[in-house]
Amino acid sequence: MDRFEAMKAFVRVVQTGSFSATGRELNTTQTTISKRIAALEKILGVQLLKRSSREHSLTPAGHRYFESCLQILAQVEETEANLHDNITQLSGHIRIAVPVAFGRILLTPLLPTFFAQYPNISIELFVSDRHVDLISEGVDLAIRARKLEDSNLVARHLMDNPLKLYASPHYLDRVSPILMPDDLSQHACLLYSRLASQQTWTLKNNQQSYVVPVSGAFKCDDGDVLLEATLHGLGIGIFPPWMASQALAEGKLIEVLPTYQEQTLPMYAVYPKDVYIPYRIQCFIDFLKQHLMH
Repeated sequence: MDRFEAMKAFVRVVQTGSFSATGRELNTTQTTISKRIAALEKILGVQLLKRSSREHSLTPAGHRYFESCLQILAQVEETEANLHDNITQLSGHIRIAVPVAFGRILLTPLLPTFFAQYPNISIELFVSDRHVDLISEGVDLAIRARKLEDSNLVARHLMDNPLKLYASPHYLDRVSPILMPDDLSQHACLLYSRLASQQTWTLKNNQQSYVVPVSGAFKCDDGDVLLEATLHGLGIGIFPPWMASQALAEGKLIEVLPTYQEQTLPMYAVYPKDVYIPYRIQCFIDFLKQHLMH
């Protein structure tokens, strides 16, 4: 038995809560994973998991072994990477969940540079504005906005986004002028339905701050769709400049109240707290932070 592979299988069973999910992730069967862990328990001379027909849980010995495995697996990968002249020899697969607009506009153009630097790493992207469950869905890393609410996750700051207001010329031509933040309450505002705070927009101009109630006939849980709705004249949208820059340059959008901005939207790389994080993932986060800041 390959002790190292058995340790990895054990860690992923604990993290995913599933033998079958671990089997799919490691390209093998549920039976093979079960046999690896049984063989590991036999070698160690202790029971690691309490099994029942529907679930399993860690024994006290299993919990201690799990914590040790997390450290060992991370140390082994980093040590192997450091044996080479540089970290470009890192290999392996990274599963990343990203918001739609971030993946399309910011991440994808960076991938050629990343693959040139790390030719032996492969990436699988899950593109959705839905917040995936990293552990149960076997995702290594997620890119998310706003404050971290789950204490079981670690967040590394990547970038800040100033949020600005935009509308299409078609919309602005047929409505009353928007001269002050309070005017927004009389306009169709396009709302991001995943944020309860989108019922109000907080606009700042120098030292002044305005909290404006907003409403509209259309809301959506996808940033790209909201951008399309803004382009088609459904109302006023609020986006980071990198989402609107192309349409702005082409004259398809106009900045509304240009001397004001909404609260800054931070972006984070998020991963589980008590999980072995491969060195290749740390390098990917470092790469993003370096290139997104430019």
